[in-house]
Amino acid sequence: MLFKLSFNNMKKSIKDYAIYFLTLVLGVAIFYMFNSLDSQQAMLQVSQSQREMIKLMIEMLGYISVFVAVVLGLLIVYASNFLINRRKKEFGIYMTLGMGRRQISKIILMETIFVGIISLAIGLIIGIFASQFMSILVAKMFEANMSEFQFVFSKEACIKTCIYFAVMYIAVMFFNTITVSRYKLINLLNASKKNERVKIKNPFICILVFLIAISLLGYAYWKVTGDFQSLNTADKILPLIIMGIVSTILIFWSLSGFILQLIQTRKKIYLKDTNMFVLRQINNKINTMVASMSVICLMLFMTISILSSSLALRNTMQRELIDMTPVDLNLYKIANLPEKTVNRYGKEIIYTKEQIEDSRITILETLKNNEFDMKVLKDIIEIPTYATNELTYKDFLGDMYEETKVEFPGLAYDKTEQIVKVSDYNKIARLYGIDEYNLNDSEYIMICNFDSMKQIRDKVLKNGSIINIAGKKYNSKYSECKSGFIQMSTSHTNTGIIIVPDNCTLTNDMKEMSFLVANYNVNTEEEKEKVEELFSSRSSGFIQNLSDKGLMIDGFTKISIMEASVGLATIVTFIAIYLGVIFLIASSAILALKQLTDSSDNKQRYTILRKIGCDENMINKSLFRQIGIFFGVPLALAIIHSVFGIQFAIQMMAGLASKNDLLPSVIATVIIIGTIYGLYFWATYLGSKNIIKEE
Repeated sequence: MLFKLSFNNMKKSIKDYAIYFLTLVLGVAIFYMFNSLDSQQAMLQVSQSQREMIKLMIEMLGYISVFVAVVLGLLIVYASNFLINRRKKEFGIYMTLGMGRRQISKIILMETIFVGIISLAIGLIIGIFASQFMSILVAKMFEANMSEFQFVFSKEACIKTCIYFAVMYIAVMFFNTITVSRYKLINLLNASKKNERVKIKNPFICILVFLIAISLLGYAYWKVTGDFQSLNTADKILPLIIMGIVSTILIFWSLSGFILQLIQTRKKIYLKDTNMFVLRQINNKINTMVASMSVICLMLFMTISILSSSLALRNTMQRELIDMTPVDLNLYKIANLPEKTVNRYGKEIIYTKEQIEDSRITILETLKNNEFDMKVLKDIIEIPTYATNELTYKDFLGDMYEETKVEFPGLAYDKTEQIVKVSDYNKIARLYGIDEYNLNDSEYIMICNFDSMKQIRDKVLKNGSIINIAGKKYNSKYSECKSGFIQMSTSHTNTGIIIVPDNCTLTNDMKEMSFLVANYNVNTEEEKEKVEELFSSRSSGFIQNLSDKGLMIDGFTKISIMEASVGLATIVTFIAIYLGVIFLIASSAILALKQLTDSSDNKQRYTILRKIGCDENMINKSLFRQIGIFFGVPLALAIIHSVFGIQFAIQMMAGLASKNDLLPSVIATVIIIGTIYGLYFWATYLGSKNIIKEE
């Protein structure tokens, strides 16, 4: 009997379950997709380092899945509460017919199991098929070979998804049982007549609070963009985060207190069509949902910022990888090792005779002395770089040292500047395909492409910086840093190289490092992989063998840099999409469920609208505008937050993400948010229209 009743109730209330069902299906599908990557990677033809990156990504996604499960669990509990409140009168009728609370709990339990099994099954089916596209996305991001692509089903991900959602449903069932056991018959029967209490707020206090909130937000916005340089520690950033959260709450608290009164002064707007009804409904919603609207706004802000910033990071890293890896190989070793030194931890390091002697010869000589086959390399260029204690960061800053130290207290001002002769730099620049430079005898050029450091150095150069090397003064040829680099990297990370004339007095004792660049002298990918193994393998590679002998030579290859960069960007992107979509679903579902609840509670009001002459077209338009404003208000404030939040994130990732890559990232974010948010908006509108429909 109870089974049949539960099944019939579920069929009858299928439209009420639409949002609940949609949320569960999306949650299950996304959960499976991101937890099935371990099975998908098996078919990808990737290198060992990329496999390690994918393994790391899978581990991180596993931890994040716990957090995601908690978010989805709370969301399911919230949705279940909506469904129970929606049916209070129905449960009251059951009780008047002699049914006990225990039997009602069993009905809810069975309905929850029905919906759970159906949504879990459909979600898994969607997730299994969608995960195949995820495989293609992973392969594209890791630039893997998909020649062995095949349909993959992850048994582990399926079991994990079922277990996580089973735990969630047990929690929901427990919650529902407790909720029903506390209901009284009189409250259930009168549920449809009971409205939320709305406290009238003093409009003058609300306007004052609103102005305070706007002022706090304006100050926070200015600090994270206009005065970003001062935010160099966590204790300076945290107050701004708290300020933003408090301001958001205050804005929603104050809005409902004066916005209605403000619009009432514009009679043409207020009295037009059903605007009076719509505005009062919105006013009441915001008034009773201050905390929820604030949380939703902040979740949407996090979604927009996380997605846009991470996608911009990936776009920048992909674009700059090509520019920053122009050759196959970089090798370097420290020159002129002393007998002993002290590291930054205060530990004394004693070098062997072999290490000291090797530091006084070139990298080429080291390779030849250890019987390296030089035929595998071509376009070989080796240059020395120099440093002197007479030219540190502090010395370069000159008169601007005190000002810069206050603004950037964390910089290592005692670090020596890197010096390279112009002819040596031009050799590498010619091979790299970047700008070459010419200098007069008393000139120098500062080469720098790391944005935050470039800004500091540009200020110094505009004031006419003069440096002193071996007793001779040199003036900057340009009033700003010029772009360039000698060491390959994932992005623009060159913090500064001083290019000096060839006749500059740079002695052998000032030599800091030997630096070698080269290309592989091969024709096929197979041959390239063999040469790559010599320099990148941590077990049998030639460089590793030299390190095992105690020789301090190291380096990196174009392939290893690109793989590491692609792996990092992909991990960040996947985690951002995972969290962003979950936050978006949670925000949309909460708004949708609240609107559906209100539509159910306000059904009588729509009946009154019909009685006073409003036709169905006017009522549907008022409902559409009401839901549009309800969904739009937290999104609008979240977008404003994001404009400044994204700028702050880009500045925090200086050298890794560029503002030039924001546009495509923002477009992608708009598409993702528009699709999911729009889907929930439309489902909410259809659901609400069905609820208020005249029977």
